[in-house]
Amino acid sequence: MKKFFWNILGFLSLGMAYIGVITPGIPYSCFVVFAAYCFAKGSPKMHAWLYNHKLFGPFLTNWGEKRVFPQKMKYFMLFMMTTSLITMWLTAVPVRGIIYTAVFMMLVAVWAWRFPSSVEEYDSRKAQ
Repeated sequence: MKKFFWNILGFLSLGMAYIGVITPGIPYSCFVVFAAYCFAKGSPKMHAWLYNHKLFGPFLTNWGEKRVFPQKMKYFMLFMMTTSLITMWLTAVPVRGIIYTAVFMMLVAVWAWRFPSSVEEYDSRKAQ
């Protein structure tokens, strides 16, 4: 029963990852990482498939082994956060809500920019 539960969560998360790939504003990386976690507990076959996937595999491998967060994704994340805040400002969202959202987004951005952007950057940090 536990494996069934983990597989259902894995497939739901994988579906959200695919939606995130084609829909602007929805991240795919967190859903892929969660799907890999679920499949590691529920289906070794799907876990291996995910790590060998042409789009998700390299990201998962780099994240799992070296905590690499690609720079292109960091810039896209900042662009989407800025767009969201501008949209909130131009609509009827209370200022307090915009401030809370901006602070949370800033914390997420600081967290993401702590990680190396490439394997080369990771290697140079380790060499120091």
